[in-house]
Amino acid sequence: MDGKNSLQITRSGTGAYDDDGHAKRTGNLQSVIAHIITVVIGYGLGWIGRPVALLCCAIVTYISSFLLPDCYRTPDPVTGKRNYFYMDVVRVYLGYKRTCVVGFLQFLTLYSTSVDYVLTTATSLSVILRSNCYHKKGHEAPCKYGGNLYMALFGLVHIVMSFIPNLHNMAWVSVVVALMSFTYLFVRLGPGIAIVIRIPTDKIADKLWLVFQALGDIAFAYPYSILLLQIQSLLHENQTMKKASMIAIFIRTFFYLCCRCFGYASFGNDTLGNLLTGFGFFEPFWLIDLANAFIILHLVGGYQLS
Repeated sequence: MDGKNSLQITRSGTGAYDDDGHAKRTGNLQSVIAHIITVVIGYGLGWIGRPVALLCCAIVTYISSFLLPDCYRTPDPVTGKRNYFYMDVVRVYLGYKRTCVVGFLQFLTLYSTSVDYVLTTATSLSVILRSNCYHKKGHEAPCKYGGNLYMALFGLVHIVMSFIPNLHNMAWVSVVVALMSFTYLFVRLGPGIAIVIRIPTDKIADKLWLVFQALGDIAFAYPYSILLLQIQSLLHENQTMKKASMIAIFIRTFFYLCCRCFGYASFGNDTLGNLLTGFGFFEPFWLIDLANAFIILHLVGGYQLS
């Protein structure tokens, strides 16, 4: 035990390693913000429900992201033992039994996220091909493309990426992914601003389904608690993590509100999560292709966090 501690101290003294013997942490505020920023999909709540749901999720997410950084080290938040994963924190504070329950929910969430990534990528690839087909043959042409092949290609890309060493430490990947998010968010604003129509949902059951679906989508997209500690492992201290969380939550909430409210102003309760694929917008085709390509790059880059 003493030999191990001596080795860690010697390594940390060289400047290449931190106090726990791991590679020296070089993360900063900008790289952490880039890690955090993601895109939400939510609709069907109406003018009042939509902003309220978004703001509530933003507040809850901020509170959890403000408290969790102090749990990265225990018992002291500055000098205590590091908890590298969310499960480690649960085990320290809540015990083994609750760790099993939380672990099941955590892996279920990660599985659901992976499925969502695969389906969204396949949809975006299909839209790119369909957009080009309509541009060449006209909008009445039978341009249909299945998604199974593109799902398999997405999985193949991830298998290849899994062989890239230290992918999670490449800060530029997160920066590129964040830029992709902002770019296609700006493109998504176009269909919402350009058209102002109202399509009501007549059936109460349909409206209720949209409400619960919207709440689930927003709640699912906002929290990143299970990954927060892994992101924080890039940093030396917890205050930077708190500041990065606040900035990232503010930025994405602003864009969420813009996209979803403009979408609802245009399409009412029939607003889909992705305005680039749900209402047949295929012109200008190059812009739609570019935006969907950015979505694909964003999802592929998100592999480093999952």
